[in-house]
Amino acid sequence: MYRFLLTPRWWGINVFAVLAIPVCIFMGSWQLSRFEDRVDSHRQQEDRSARAKTAAARPLERLLPVDQVTSGRQASARGHYDTGHQLLVPGRTLKDKHGERQGFYVLTLLRTDGGKALPVVRGWLPGDAGTKADTAKVPAPPKGEVTVTGALQASESQGSDGVPGAGGPAPGRLAMISAASLVNIVPYDVYDAWITLTDTQAPLRAVPPAAAEGSGLDLKAFQNLGYTGEWFVFAGFVVFMWFRLFRRESEAARDAALGIGVEVEAERALGADGDVGPEGSAGADGDVGATGGVGAVSREASGRTESGRDEGSGEGQDEAARAGKA
Repeated sequence: MYRFLLTPRWWGINVFAVLAIPVCIFMGSWQLSRFEDRVDSHRQQEDRSARAKTAAARPLERLLPVDQVTSGRQASARGHYDTGHQLLVPGRTLKDKHGERQGFYVLTLLRTDGGKALPVVRGWLPGDAGTKADTAKVPAPPKGEVTVTGALQASESQGSDGVPGAGGPAPGRLAMISAASLVNIVPYDVYDAWITLTDTQAPLRAVPPAAAEGSGLDLKAFQNLGYTGEWFVFAGFVVFMWFRLFRRESEAARDAALGIGVEVEAERALGADGDVGPEGSAGADGDVGATGGVGAVSREASGRTESGRDEGSGEGQDEAARAGKA
């Protein structure tokens, strides 16, 4: 009954199932491992951020380039502020006891002793960067040579948290904190990093450091978790379809062994061709049915024969009577 498994059609089905199920399981396990890596990276980043708050500051050059390990570390740099290139970064939110409030960053470039400039976010102010009443509250940066200390951050990109969409900023403003955005604004080289000060001038408020890109439980992490479920569902679907096809094929083979399908097909074939129909009814071509039609013809023929015999015997008796009289 299961000889159909050896047919070329079922060889193809079996090979596909045997290959598809391990592939789906492997891909689901890989996506799950990616999610677990992001969870571990998020925990490690939280631990590093907690240690960085109490750790001693290190020179900026020792922490570059910025990666997931050095992001959030306390860095120090020495130089003087370029008061002619102070910029405002609008559209930034800050969480406090009153919830999330909209405001802007105050960014000033620090000309270091090495010649390059370091973008320094001196703090955050609530309000609109395009309103004179709000921008008038920005304090002037310290004059002379200073040493700044703050959390080291990587340059922002278009997909970074808090960065607005497309659209060029107005003069004196900066949409994205990065060396690529500052290269056309200042006439000197800029570090591919920036720091946010821990100690700020009133009324500025300190900006907390952001987690390194790819180390948090962002949308990509939950996408990995969703893909994990999808691959395992695909594996279960392959098993379900194989079992359904196998069951249907085995039932068809069992019916054929019992002759159920043959009788039904024969009756359908006879009815479709219009030959002998069931129960003496005429077929499609008007022929005589299988039982009643043929019987009627035979009975009619036998009736005619018997009537002929009766007629013949009657004529013989009349002739015998006439001969006796003679």
